[in-house]
Amino acid sequence: MRCRRLAVLLLGALLLPAACSSAPVRGSASSATASAPASAGPVVRATLAEGLAVPWGVAVLPDGDLLVSERDTARIVRVAATGGTTSEEGVVPGVTAGGEGGLLGLALSPSFADDHLVYAYLSTAGDNRVVRIGYHPERPAGSRLEAPVDVLSGIPHGPRHNGGRIAFGPDGMLYVTTGDSSDPELAQDKGSLGGKILRLTPDGAPAPGNPFPGSPVYSYGHRNVQGLAWDGEGQLWASEFGEDTWDELNLIRPGGNYGWPTVEGSGHRPGFLDPVAQWHPADASPSGLAYAGGALWMAALRGTRLWYVPIAGDHLAGSPQSYLDGAYGRLRTVVTDRDGTLLLATGNTDGRGDPRPGDDRILRLGVPGS
Repeated sequence: MRCRRLAVLLLGALLLPAACSSAPVRGSASSATASAPASAGPVVRATLAEGLAVPWGVAVLPDGDLLVSERDTARIVRVAATGGTTSEEGVVPGVTAGGEGGLLGLALSPSFADDHLVYAYLSTAGDNRVVRIGYHPERPAGSRLEAPVDVLSGIPHGPRHNGGRIAFGPDGMLYVTTGDSSDPELAQDKGSLGGKILRLTPDGAPAPGNPFPGSPVYSYGHRNVQGLAWDGEGQLWASEFGEDTWDELNLIRPGGNYGWPTVEGSGHRPGFLDPVAQWHPADASPSGLAYAGGALWMAALRGTRLWYVPIAGDHLAGSPQSYLDGAYGRLRTVVTDRDGTLLLATGNTDGRGDPRPGDDRILRLGVPGS
């Protein structure tokens, strides 16, 4: 529990500066806490949907509408790009909700226009798994989903730390984040699917060129990654929950060991890759991650804010800055829409937040350069 080391956190807060004043090189970490926002920050342009129940994954359809997964109900809901209309497309069978598990990440097939496949990460009674689901919007509401077909099963499942973010990369491969399922030692075990970022073909096989032959493991030593984003150079970044001391933003290298549970945050230890930036959990507890306007945007749950993280190559290009501090409560998911705006899902109905009238909701944000 994070409260176990409250004294350590308080001492760290006193010793660390409010924001990093220089751009550290890759492999070092910034102690980024809340800083004064820049004059040009994100602007909330619209509320696209309200009244969602624990929204988790968001996928943008070719016509601009959204598909949204609800963690606890196992529903997939369609949200109109304008007007705020929502419709239930169907309930995904076999989902076991509880703790941090349920129906989590969503991603569209790279060939969605032809195959109409939606990929989902979900929890069952015995494991976490990735499935693909045929989607038929021409059918009556509530019956638009085919039965799920397993893509990858056997991912460790626990009451906490289930990972759950999935995304297709620029290479057409499927990237999957998994948590340690509250068994930290799994993160260092390259034979386990827990505590990893996985790289798969669309059919679920280990992707060609993976760092460990015959294995889906792309990187390891992760506690609970829930954010993935590729920058303008095609580099993969991931946001990760720490335990008591440091949450992390990592630049992902094939075969990289990110240290958990031996190291939390920047350890400067041989054999482990340090984060590019780190935060105390009270300021972050990061979930979704997106790239827009030349910067990374990181949604914070416990921190109840949206972090702007300027990057240049493999390092920070300035101090991270926070926006929307407390304005919408817990922030679960952020994705980039086709026009460069951000789609932001709140997470106040997940049992840890303080729901407000209209929660949970999806917002559209304009950012500088979009």
